[in-house]
Amino acid sequence: MPITYERIKDLTAQLYAWSLRKVPDDTLEALRRARETESNPVAQKTLGILLRSAEMAETQDRLVCSDSGVPTFTIGIGTATRLEGNIKQAVSDGFDALIATSSPPLLKHVTNPLTNERGYRGKEMPLVTWDLLDGADYVDITCQPKALGSGRWAAMEIFTFPTLEQIEGYVMNCVLKAGSQHCPPVNIGVGIGGSFDYCAKLAARATLRQYGTPNPDPTLAAMEARLLKAVNATGFGPMGTGGDTTALGVHIEYAAGHGFTPVAVAFNCWINRRTRARLYDDGRVERLE
Repeated sequence: MPITYERIKDLTAQLYAWSLRKVPDDTLEALRRARETESNPVAQKTLGILLRSAEMAETQDRLVCSDSGVPTFTIGIGTATRLEGNIKQAVSDGFDALIATSSPPLLKHVTNPLTNERGYRGKEMPLVTWDLLDGADYVDITCQPKALGSGRWAAMEIFTFPTLEQIEGYVMNCVLKAGSQHCPPVNIGVGIGGSFDYCAKLAARATLRQYGTPNPDPTLAAMEARLLKAVNATGFGPMGTGGDTTALGVHIEYAAGHGFTPVAVAFNCWINRRTRARLYDDGRVERLE
């Protein structure tokens, strides 16, 4: 059976709604580990407050944070699937349907950058990155709403033949500039290489990796470990209260490119919003996160 407009519309709306009420399991576990190892009593208490907020949102069907951000999706289309209907329009209509039915109502966070007017609709909204999945008989959809804490402090710079030390130094400059304004403990995604636009995509993709998932590249795995240690040595701590836990993870992706090398840095706030599901040709829906 084909994957239809209605199925895409319904699932994208559900994923966005779920992401506002559920902190991902890997993030909850990382917060619990951080609370056990945190040496600062105030920071330890703050981590406990974050965990209780996450629990209450899930059990009482409330939003974890009033800043619901804007809808951002990564959609992989299997080449063995059959699509039917206006699939791009389905994502937009799914967001409209959620706005009309959400309880509590979502705030108007979609902003026109030319006028600063806020509403629920806007050009290119929702923001969707499309990809192809060779041989797959499903559509894989990840929702990762972007709010102030996961968007404002992202940055990029283009280097010429940088050393690893230069790259790490740039990442740390971005961390120091952000301070604690992105609602730590954060998830940090780093993209290296490719082109200007592709590097930003790599940094965003890096934030989708689950905490505790090792980088298969030994050079990047070592860089991630060094950066995480350095970030947590800054002492900003959970919500800026001080302590050992400014980041829960640093994840890096890279691509080959020219001699000019973009480096992009992206942040997710402590909630680390992320929901994911697959629509199969046979009608199944598999919720992955």
